[in-house]
Amino acid sequence: MTAPLALVTGGVKRVGAVIAARLAESGYALALHGNSDVMPEQALADKLQETGSEWSGFQQDFTADGAAETLIDQVVGHFGRTPELIVNSASVFGQDDADSIGEKDLQEHYRVNSMVPILLATALHQRLSERRAAGAKRACVIHILDQRIRNPNRDQLSYTLAKQALAGSVRSLATACADTLRVNGVAPGLTLTAGEYGDDQLANITQMMPLDRLPGPDDIGDAVLYLARAEAITGQTIYVDGGANLKSFDRDFVHLGKE
Repeated sequence: MTAPLALVTGGVKRVGAVIAARLAESGYALALHGNSDVMPEQALADKLQETGSEWSGFQQDFTADGAAETLIDQVVGHFGRTPELIVNSASVFGQDDADSIGEKDLQEHYRVNSMVPILLATALHQRLSERRAAGAKRACVIHILDQRIRNPNRDQLSYTLAKQALAGSVRSLATACADTLRVNGVAPGLTLTAGEYGDDQLANITQMMPLDRLPGPDDIGDAVLYLARAEAITGQTIYVDGGANLKSFDRDFVHLGKE
């Protein structure tokens, strides 16, 4: 029996790698995208070896013209079939605000964080529309969003605007592509940090959460796997954030909890 194929963008490191590992455990073959480096981080490499999953890495710069179509062509050419699942995890992050936002940054964020994920979904839809048999199982697209789409703050403006656009596409694509795709979103809260938070600060931020906890990468992977299997669900976004979306914060978390 052929394993179902999942394309995970940004799937070789950080949260994308954890999602990919969870899918490998569940029997998926994996097309792992990276912007420049397609070598999986060590924990994912170990999981791929442990599970014996079929996988291949695909390099694609999402700021390049035609990136979405090229990536789909590469994946289909290598595996000989279209993905049953696309997880749009790749993103670019910035620190601009209303006083510093510029055209170049805004274009890059919209292209990487919104346009390419949408075009990957529609490219998959177009391929499936050409040959989909009546009653065939729909493919699934899952956008990785951000809890701030519900209660945005003033920081990281280009990033936030682009993620809000991607979040808006969940319902639109779920309607427009309903004959071939289910489209859903997962909106994480503060999850992996890169040393920019002190232990006391993280503890203080954790206490701000309604659930008195922050999500871990495995929580996000579990939500992705649930939506991948939930054949009666489309057009929905699951917040995996310890309840952060239920509150409004004036600043990004990196500025909070320092006292």
